[in-house]
Amino acid sequence: MTSVVRQGFKQVKPILSVNKTECRRRVLNLYKAWYRQIPHIVHEYDLPLTVEIGRKRLRELFLKNKHVTDIRAIDILVIKGQMDLVETVEIWKQRNHIMTFFQDTVNPRPSDFLDKFYNGH
Repeated sequence: MTSVVRQGFKQVKPILSVNKTECRRRVLNLYKAWYRQIPHIVHEYDLPLTVEIGRKRLRELFLKNKHVTDIRAIDILVIKGQMDLVETVEIWKQRNHIMTFFQDTVNPRPSDFLDKFYNGH
């Protein structure tokens, strides 16, 4: 009976982090790296934003994934965040790619008929 239970349980190979503390450390390091690069990103891309708005949006984006608890899923999000950071810092992205991160806070899309009518949609 115990052999059947053992066969049903499969050990999953970790991607980067072995435990929750290492995973948390990676997320915080990624957050700090983005936080440090925000002034350079605003300057290099000549964004019509302040550094404070950029940092506030960064916090919103990280808090959006706060509910994720699976270590492998967090590792994948960290890898994607690191790739985005490298692409942004190396100026491989264009200005409109960067501005897509700020669309939610800058101009919300109208939802009902009158809002659409007033905005000319």
